[in-house]
Amino acid sequence: MIKYRAGYKYQLAEGYKLQTELYPPVDIDNEFIHLDINGLLYIESGYAWDGPSGPTVDTKNFMEGSLVHDALYQLIRKQDLPQSAREYADKLLVKICKDKGMSSCRRWWVYKGVRGGAGFAASPKNVKKVFEVL
Repeated sequence: MIKYRAGYKYQLAEGYKLQTELYPPVDIDNEFIHLDINGLLYIESGYAWDGPSGPTVDTKNFMEGSLVHDALYQLIRKQDLPQSAREYADKLLVKICKDKGMSSCRRWWVYKGVRGGAGFAASPKNVKKVFEVL
């Protein structure tokens, strides 16, 4: 029997780290995502995510932001970070996209999209289901 989760398009080929302004009271260590008390986010090789969501195109200037955003939302969904961290995750997404050269117009739409339509993705009710194949 195998077990799997569906809904992913990309898999990280190398580990990724980023200094954030999120400072949890204790180190957070999940299977692929680590956030230490000093705000250092580390996403391990093998992490899978769905890329940019919504009515958008997966462009190079959106991929890094979507990786970080999805990882932070996963920590929020698992209740390792509070729901209040969602706004920071959304703003960080836009900052990373700006740093990667995304136009201001598109960044505005990205921010409006995640603020208005992505709250469900951070909800504990939206944890990815595990499927079994006999």
